[in-house]
Amino acid sequence: MPKSVITRRRFLYSSAVATAAVFAAPAFLRGKSLNEKLNLGLIGVGNKGAENLKGVSNENIVALCDIDENFLNAAAQKVPGAKKYRDFRNMLEQRDIDAVVVTIPDHNHAIAAMAALKLDKHVYCEKPLTHDLYEARQLALAARERKVATQMGNGGHASDSLRSAVEWIQAGVIGPVGEVHAWSDRPIWPQGITRPIDTPPVPASLDWDLWIGTAPMRPYHKAYHPFNWRGWWDFGTGALGDMGCHIIDPAFWALDLGYPESVETESSPVNDETAPSWSRVHYQFPARGALPPVKLTWHDGGKLPPRELLDLDADEKFPKNGSLFVGRKGRLLLMQGKSELLPENQWRDFQPPPKTIPRSAGHYAEWIAACKGGPAAFSNFNYAGPLTEMVLLGNLALRVGKKIEWDGKNLTARNAPEADRYIRREYRSGWSL
Repeated sequence: MPKSVITRRRFLYSSAVATAAVFAAPAFLRGKSLNEKLNLGLIGVGNKGAENLKGVSNENIVALCDIDENFLNAAAQKVPGAKKYRDFRNMLEQRDIDAVVVTIPDHNHAIAAMAALKLDKHVYCEKPLTHDLYEARQLALAARERKVATQMGNGGHASDSLRSAVEWIQAGVIGPVGEVHAWSDRPIWPQGITRPIDTPPVPASLDWDLWIGTAPMRPYHKAYHPFNWRGWWDFGTGALGDMGCHIIDPAFWALDLGYPESVETESSPVNDETAPSWSRVHYQFPARGALPPVKLTWHDGGKLPPRELLDLDADEKFPKNGSLFVGRKGRLLLMQGKSELLPENQWRDFQPPPKTIPRSAGHYAEWIAACKGGPAAFSNFNYAGPLTEMVLLGNLALRVGKKIEWDGKNLTARNAPEADRYIRREYRSGWSL
């Protein structure tokens, strides 16, 4: 059997020496002691929503909302005292809610999160923060204006291994970085397909009109709900949108990437219904102060970086998800919970540089502490909005079908006015941001 790259190598576990962050906070929040619990409302409680419910269950769960009655009732059994809703707009009228958790398909992230922000409620929203670039920009602006605590659900941002990797790169351990590769085993749902033609009845448990939300109306089909919506352009953001905010996050943070100057792609055929079955996305970033230009390449659908960059033996399995930083002095391989410096024999006596980034008490805990007056969570919307914009630019280039020359400040493709309809899509009548 092929050997695993994980078992062959001596990985550097930063978690073994990590320390928890200590959050200092003022004594009261909206008249509450910090020892009191937040009143939380959850928008979306199935699948990932059920996981998020568990993650914040130490607080008071006072409201649950889901367009699928089966998910809603299952969650209510765990929190029998919470009020139940089908429409998040009705839930947000519940006056005792301090903060909300948004875990619904990508196309409705922005409207739910913005509705909560406008009521001065703290918001935790799943990744990618939004479906469109314009939405990401607007959520970040609104969060700053309202001065509420926010967090995007890219939980790896709180991990010790990621924060250590950022420290090593920023300390110059592998030298200036000019090349990054990021890859995923996604999609694990159908992509590169066309719309189904049969029209089965809508399940009695499902409010299909609310599920469609901002998207153009179409007949119900199990090809969309409850999981495979991720591959459909109207609802999801494909493999890149689903995983990019996790896997590209370390590079965005460590290298202070900001806006790319151009994005171009190669892929299987792209249609108007679903993301392609595989893609490579090439982001080119300009020099940033003393930092050199960077080319970052995203690979999905079975496409991978060159094996030799990872020093893999012929019989070794390629990691399913990861990122690789290529510096002038060496390379850094980052996978979930693990980091390795390459080539291996060059780093046998490696001593990590001093810690410069606080270690996290946990991704949910950071946000809860921020809601109670503590420091901003590390993946707050000021950070997560630009990260999401950068990731979604890959989808923009895929859909336009040519290299994009990007003006990040003005949220415009200089050479492609036809991209405007993807930067800011038109919502279905009755919905607005």
